[in-house]
Amino acid sequence: MSITDNIKRLKSEMDGINVTLVAVSKTKPVEDIQTAYDAGLRAFGENQVQELVEKYEQLPKDIEWHLIGHLQTNKVKYIAPFISMIQSVDSLKVLQEINKHALKHNRIIDCLLEVYIADEETKFGLGFDEVIELVRSEEFAALKNVRIRGLMGIATNTDNEKQIKEEFYELDSFFDGLSQSYFKNDDDFDTLSMGMSSDYKIAIEQGSTMIRVGSTIFGERVIKHWKNN
Repeated sequence: MSITDNIKRLKSEMDGINVTLVAVSKTKPVEDIQTAYDAGLRAFGENQVQELVEKYEQLPKDIEWHLIGHLQTNKVKYIAPFISMIQSVDSLKVLQEINKHALKHNRIIDCLLEVYIADEETKFGLGFDEVIELVRSEEFAALKNVRIRGLMGIATNTDNEKQIKEEFYELDSFFDGLSQSYFKNDDDFDTLSMGMSSDYKIAIEQGSTMIRVGSTIFGERVIKHWKNN
């Protein structure tokens, strides 16, 4: 099926469901992204900063770009002028750097805290206790140019649907508790980003409000080596 047909099918599946679709366009050529844009998509997710910047320069400026990969502090300055959302905030240090560059550009940048929920080795993501420690800190309260919109999580890469369901359930429960305890009067804390091509249906069942879908839209990705990543 074509990119356009894949998008039509996804939209049909999601009809009546309040879930934002982010098309994961990492490694995909600008032509494919333009096709998806022409089919009505506006939110696109990228893993690498340089690839994201190059695509931003070539594509329509009403695209909402999401960074979904690990963000190094020295790369924040390149995306701060235009990024719509940074989904992969995994430390106070990164959040402070985003705040600093958002202030320089007179912006408030939307962010999600990435939470580690997978039962496998990973370098990135905050534990539940670390999230609470962060949002309770004085340093966090001092940040005026970032807006925490919610949480992001990646489930274990497994065929065990029960395990995936449990991981998403735990994150959804934590999201609800965090909302009630620390963001009760904050209407902007409304985003739970979980679910990718292999598990987005389970994620939606478990309360996801945003899914990150790549191969279901664009087909299997072809690796392209972008410089200086």
